[in-house]
Amino acid sequence: MSKTIIAKSDQLNADDLLGGPRTVEIERVTEGNSDQPVAVFYKGCNGKPYYPCKSMRRVMVNVWGPDGHSYAGKAMTLFRDPNVKFGGIMVGGIRISHMSGIDKDTPLALQVTRGSKKLYTVKPLRVQEQKAQTPAIIGKIREQIATASNIEEADAIWKKFSDYVQKCEDAGKPLSPDVVQECQSIISERSASLSPENQPVDEFA
Repeated sequence: MSKTIIAKSDQLNADDLLGGPRTVEIERVTEGNSDQPVAVFYKGCNGKPYYPCKSMRRVMVNVWGPDGHSYAGKAMTLFRDPNVKFGGIMVGGIRISHMSGIDKDTPLALQVTRGSKKLYTVKPLRVQEQKAQTPAIIGKIREQIATASNIEEADAIWKKFSDYVQKCEDAGKPLSPDVVQECQSIISERSASLSPENQPVDEFA
């Protein structure tokens, strides 16, 4: 369902994250436009960069430093914050929850309004730990789905995997998008083969 509600745009939007947080690996940071001065291109963005707001640019500078060119290869987890206002209306916005390159929670004092600041905490993102586990994760999914004898069992494995993906995101140890996609494909293929319309018809007695 998540893929069907992606907004048609030339940039990553908050509504693109309605399906859940997304961990991205930065490819390059370039100059944006007058309204959005910084464009963050990441692997798999398909020409739709992330334009961080001023608050999130301050987060990136505080954690990674002022040189945007040095951000290539770094990773962060983006999520949709429904409490972000624009023009006095709750429209939702993109926020950063985890970042690579730190080993503990990093609290930052971000300016909310003139003369008013709010504590914002970024958690460490441990991408390398999950990369090392990638072969085992894919192998386990193949093993589990092979034992599914009906669509209900396949659906249960799908839910278990989805819960695991969310748990990894929450812990700051997200699976790479490629791994998630491969595991979902493995489960989907098995589910399709177990669908009633793909089952053999009993021979006429």
